[in-house]
Amino acid sequence: MTQEQYIETNKNRFLDELFTLLRIASVSADPKYSAEVFKTADAVADSLKKAGAENIEICPTPGYPIVYGEKIIDKNLPTVLVYGHYDVQPPDPIDLWKSPPFEPEIRDGRIYARGACDDKGQMYMHIKAFEVMMNTGTLPCNIKFMIEGEEEVGSSNLGPFLEKNRERLKADVVLVSDTGIIANDVPSITTGLRGLSYVEVEVTGPNRDLHSGIYGGAVANPINILCEMIAAMKDENNHITIPGFYSDVVEITTEERAEMAKAPFSLEEYKAHLDLSDIHGETGFSTNERVSIRPTLDVNGIWGGYTGEGAKTVIASKAFAKISMRLVPNQHPDKITELFKNYFEKAAPKSVKVEVRPHHGGFPVVTPTDSIEYKAAAKAMEHTFGKKPVPVRTGGSIPIIALFENILGLKTVLMGFGLDSDAIHSPNEHYGVFNYFKGIETIPFFYKFYAEMKK
Repeated sequence: MTQEQYIETNKNRFLDELFTLLRIASVSADPKYSAEVFKTADAVADSLKKAGAENIEICPTPGYPIVYGEKIIDKNLPTVLVYGHYDVQPPDPIDLWKSPPFEPEIRDGRIYARGACDDKGQMYMHIKAFEVMMNTGTLPCNIKFMIEGEEEVGSSNLGPFLEKNRERLKADVVLVSDTGIIANDVPSITTGLRGLSYVEVEVTGPNRDLHSGIYGGAVANPINILCEMIAAMKDENNHITIPGFYSDVVEITTEERAEMAKAPFSLEEYKAHLDLSDIHGETGFSTNERVSIRPTLDVNGIWGGYTGEGAKTVIASKAFAKISMRLVPNQHPDKITELFKNYFEKAAPKSVKVEVRPHHGGFPVVTPTDSIEYKAAAKAMEHTFGKKPVPVRTGGSIPIIALFENILGLKTVLMGFGLDSDAIHSPNEHYGVFNYFKGIETIPFFYKFYAEMKK
């Protein structure tokens, strides 16, 4: 039986198994889902076993476990380390979902569920592609799986795991599908990711919530001050005003920007998809440049005071915000966090107290396009899509990619199959049925071409 025949024969089962995985609410950020996260680790381990992996282990960490499995067919052959994550983002706000986030359903050719694209659907493609190769006798490389449960909260326990398991994780390359393609008829391979600095800030005024009539105008309102401080972090050109923020930014050459501009992109379609009348961003850069080669600062959440039904006229004692900064090559997340902290503390008026609490971060990454690994991925995509993939830099962050290079000495191939329109991290996240099966179809060809090129 050919790989194509095996996939076609087992198509419904492959979907059913993914749906079973998506029904488990593995939200790593919220402790109330803890049991579900551990349950998902068990399910991933069971899937690896059924697919034919050996030496499977659910490796404990101080947080959620890392699932390991392998198939070593010949120690003289290349070894591919597959990374993915089984944890998902919180589903909130629930009321904006058209169908329950953990009850997957297919509408218009798309699988709707939290984690459908990020990253259960894309991670599971690799397990199914492995099953396909095992059952058709076509596995040409050794393969190791490392599937973690804390990517959405910063992967804080992955680094120590890599350090302790250098020998076990020895490989030639890391293969990851946690990114996307430009369009279903325009394949692409991600060659750059932005880094991340994520913080939470707290502004405190009076020692309790106060009546806004009795005290309004006489004491500091932490919510007002927080908003003013955040607004001051960007100028009229949407340039970030934190001193030293851009000091290490690598400026892209005119030639590189011209190459980036060749990627297919419709600004009108982009605005229509997001229901926008106009775009917004740093002056002097295109939309694609703003989301890939330029750093950013965004408020991800802000709260304080009374937010329930009806009115309650208070001056809040405290105000809070969660802020993320996406970073580009040469920016160090710890340095950026420190610059932010210094700026925020100095900018605060004496009428309030402020606290900056760092959460997590990650380094920006640029991967080579002239390596055997990249060429194998490009050839695999060209084989199944019928077109050469476009190398692109994207705006997201996968903090652990830098760890793979720094600790294991391995380069990573970012061969994802999602779309920007898949609403990851948002209500109604989805993943195309086409994309799911295109990944299962394409991944075995990466192994085939990689093994041939490494001879």
